[in-house]
Amino acid sequence: MKRQNIGSGTSWENTVGYSRAVRIGNVVEVSGTTAVDGDQIIGKGDPYLQTQFIFQKIEKALIEAGASLEDVVRTRMYVTDISAWEEIGKAHGAYFREIKPCATMVEVKGLIDPDLQVEIEVSAIIREE
Repeated sequence: MKRQNIGSGTSWENTVGYSRAVRIGNVVEVSGTTAVDGDQIIGKGDPYLQTQFIFQKIEKALIEAGASLEDVVRTRMYVTDISAWEEIGKAHGAYFREIKPCATMVEVKGLIDPDLQVEIEVSAIIREE
């Protein structure tokens, strides 16, 4: 099967050696994604806005891979403060209320920058019609 690597253009991808997303066959995996745009953090101090921005970035990667949010079967959310679960969950619901993928949310000690509160990765399976 052919492998398609999707990049987002950050310098970290080459330094660390990863892709924003990888498609093999009808499976698409999207790497952990944060609310970073260039060198700016979007939604500082607001986990809802960070989550919303992250899903916009994820959707772009899925589209580039030939998938959509409707193909997402699992989301994994890593949060630095689990007490913000309702805000993060509300943003998740805005994108997935009807799709209802499997979902995990866990609290982690920290992310790569202390202003980042949420990191999300998704798995998608493109349905063959």
